[in-house]
Amino acid sequence: MRNAFFNLTAVMIINLMITPNMLKAQDIALPAPSRKGGKPLMEALDARGSAREFSERDLTNQQLSDILWAAWGINREADGKRTAPSSHNRQEMDVYVTLKSGLYIYDAAGNTLKQVHDRDIRALTGTQDFPATAPVNLIYVADLTKRGLREGQQVTDTDQLSSWANTGFMAQNVYLWCASEGMSCVIRAMVPRNTLAPEMGLRPLQVIILAQTVGFPAEE
Repeated sequence: MRNAFFNLTAVMIINLMITPNMLKAQDIALPAPSRKGGKPLMEALDARGSAREFSERDLTNQQLSDILWAAWGINREADGKRTAPSSHNRQEMDVYVTLKSGLYIYDAAGNTLKQVHDRDIRALTGTQDFPATAPVNLIYVADLTKRGLREGQQVTDTDQLSSWANTGFMAQNVYLWCASEGMSCVIRAMVPRNTLAPEMGLRPLQVIILAQTVGFPAEE
């Protein structure tokens, strides 16, 4: 009886210690991405385009899962390789996602959106008006420590060349997914990086490359 009491007490203490950490970040567990179907490639290429007017309608978790898997998901589980290439397979890219509910980082291995904070910073992701009301803005960030740079080292354009190329591959994957699903998107270089980076809590060697707005077409 005494052992049962102590065991129960230990479980309660552990729960009290763990629960606050579990509830601190409201992560979003995504459904498995739909890896079949969609338009044939040539039809998706024919429909691919940019849009700068979006409905404010929220995307479903399934759509978020499919978009993020298209951008930077794992398509070869045996060796952890991705849907987009990266130089020397360094996989230095991270995809951050801004929603009404806050800022998240995409965890491809866990198929989860890990919440960074619960502030709506969509308006800070671009200098135009539409990012503030569009449902999703993707922010492509290069972690240059994964490319061998060290804190305090000056970052040159050459250091970032591969990351710019990688971002192009990822963004085009999103373009093709949107074209296949009748969604709208646009890649954006007009990003106030010096303002946005602190709001995202980025380290000096985490560099914002581009942003991409995604959503339903503007309603007639």
